[in-house]
Amino acid sequence: MTSPNPFGTLLYLMTVVWAMGLKIMPLSTVIQPWNPDWVLLVMIYWFLALPYRCGVFSAWMIGILTDVLTGRMLGQYALIYAVISYICLKLYKRIRLFPLLQQGAFIFFCLLFAQILAFCIESIHNPSRFEFAFLFPAFSGTLVWPFVGVILRIIRVRNRVG
Repeated sequence: MTSPNPFGTLLYLMTVVWAMGLKIMPLSTVIQPWNPDWVLLVMIYWFLALPYRCGVFSAWMIGILTDVLTGRMLGQYALIYAVISYICLKLYKRIRLFPLLQQGAFIFFCLLFAQILAFCIESIHNPSRFEFAFLFPAFSGTLVWPFVGVILRIIRVRNRVG
């Protein structure tokens, strides 16, 4: 049995930092509503690929960093990422066996649940009307999931993380 790559955790953190950069990247006002939650997509990949390397606490810590990075209410992304990580860690054995289309459906519902949870948290602080455009990141995240999954898999396999 080979020992795991000691740089695996560093690679995990580097991909999360890369995703945080994509999350705060300035976009035009037309494209910005479609910007998916890149951090959540990357974390979902790592939860499904290597569930023993990351857990609910690491998701919570990354959520706190994302809250600070984006200027949202402190704890909003922490709660969302912790809940989604718990769901992924409970179901990762099943999700791995699904074909790409069913994995995409799981990713869509995770992203949709995250968006709805974010809306509920923001509504407590600042009541607003629900708009359909609030769900655009869930749709775009589902569309980019196959590309994110393939890119991260290539990175993981080339660096022998696992």
